[in-house]
Amino acid sequence: MSDPILDVDLLAYEQGGSEQRRAVVDGVRRSLATGFVYTSHDLSESMLDDAYGMLETFFSLPPEDKARSVAPGTNGQTGYTGLLVETAATSEHPDWKEMLNWGRPVPSGHPLRLRYPHRYHDPVLPEAEVPGITEVLGELHHRVSILLRRFLRVIAVGLGADEDLFESITADAPDLTRAIHYPPMPSAPGAEHVWAGEHGDINLITALPRATARGLQVKTGGGVDEEVWIDAAPPSGHVVINTGIMLDRISNGVIPTGIHRVVADPESAGDRYSVVQFCHPTPWAVLAPLPSCITPENPQRHLPVDAGSLLDQVLWEINLVEEGRRI
Repeated sequence: MSDPILDVDLLAYEQGGSEQRRAVVDGVRRSLATGFVYTSHDLSESMLDDAYGMLETFFSLPPEDKARSVAPGTNGQTGYTGLLVETAATSEHPDWKEMLNWGRPVPSGHPLRLRYPHRYHDPVLPEAEVPGITEVLGELHHRVSILLRRFLRVIAVGLGADEDLFESITADAPDLTRAIHYPPMPSAPGAEHVWAGEHGDINLITALPRATARGLQVKTGGGVDEEVWIDAAPPSGHVVINTGIMLDRISNGVIPTGIHRVVADPESAGDRYSVVQFCHPTPWAVLAPLPSCITPENPQRHLPVDAGSLLDQVLWEINLVEEGRRI
């Protein structure tokens, strides 16, 4: 059976003629029926090598050294988050993973930072423990952020909108880059834990430029009583893109949320490292279904909601709100 997750060429869309552009748009639309697509990219492999090497050094530190990068009051939106904290909204058991989070700060007087101080934080990174990591991870965040916005242009065209549809709502948005270390499963405290339980991301789209081991699985097809999971196995050197809840709302379900999980390969007892970036709209953006996505066959599914409120709700559901953890 052919893989329902397709491989598209972002560079062909940007550099090719009208026929190549149409082919990429069509491939993205068809593949995103799963919530996932693979794409070519022009990210520097040496940059990724440097970032992943430094991150492995950080996650290998003793717990007390990693704890110096915890950022209280940020609800896991910057700094270090330890093991058994984040919990999939569908689960009562925390994930067996630890994370380092960062983004790009906006100036202290920026209206977004003044209105949403809990959403815009200065990065808290382990520079003292891993010298040079701040510059390397900052560059990685910047490059992936640009890539995600380029890909949103393809999605906009596929939705029947202008190519620049998402440009204004993603300007100065609180994108979050997250490095994740999944320790070996034999060291987990119980059989009820997995690397990451079944979930959908909250944001517009997410990029995964590299993972050091298999484990990402995508939920496709099947009925109410049937689960069909397939491995996400992109070609070498390709980025995995998946869709989030906010894009689902904007597209009125035309592009569904990519439901996924991360589970250890039973044939491998080792750990796994990955870095993902979540592309968000600005928190004051109002998420409303596009008129082109509302038809008699697909009537309007949602009323408008502001992006910041929707994100706050999901952060609580996944157990990251420090003053109100549900587990």
